[in-house]
Amino acid sequence: MKNLFLSAASEQPLRQMSERAIAQTVTFRRETESDWRKVEFLTREAFWNVYRPGCTEHYVLHCYRSRPDFVPELDLVMEREGTLIGHVMYARSKILTDEGKEIPIMTFGPISIAPEYQRQGYGTVLLRHSMEKAKEMGCGALAITGNIGFYGKSGFTVAKNRGIRYADDPGADYFLIAELIPGFLDGVSGTYRDPDGYFVSDAEAEAFDRQFPPKEKRKLPGQLI
Repeated sequence: MKNLFLSAASEQPLRQMSERAIAQTVTFRRETESDWRKVEFLTREAFWNVYRPGCTEHYVLHCYRSRPDFVPELDLVMEREGTLIGHVMYARSKILTDEGKEIPIMTFGPISIAPEYQRQGYGTVLLRHSMEKAKEMGCGALAITGNIGFYGKSGFTVAKNRGIRYADDPGADYFLIAELIPGFLDGVSGTYRDPDGYFVSDAEAEAFDRQFPPKEKRKLPGQLI
């Protein structure tokens, strides 16, 4: 199974400005090739020792940019005073209905916030900005694995309650879905499977990580792996 929560922004806030106030301090733009290593470093810093000792999310991102299901229009960075502090990427995915049809949707992640800006509302602002852009592109729904306590504030619900099951764990409460176009999922029931790009070799991820400054891997309470 892939990492369940490809978000380093899902904790409860320590201190939080209003979303409108945060939005006035940041800018958004598409990632460029010159950003790649900086964004990978940001992603590594955001996820290190969060869900496992070390992390693989920066390698997932590195590999995903060349995949056909990668959505370059939704490969977004967030900057504050000219400094890169957040990033999100999207991928095309699908629901296989019980009748055998394919419903095209999207998923996203990693979504990364620099550690010094986590738990302050920046992740929510980045997420909602990207969701609006996905809607403008005609995306009808988003499916993710994540914490309903965080994502529920942005319109996500437990997918099994809408008749959409997670292939790896059909009863999962952490598999979430959000309609971007009202009524898009009316009458839809079926199964969702993560895109193949989210599954990476631990050995290859370890080799890729050696390109970055050494960091201590630690086994911590609450990690998933």
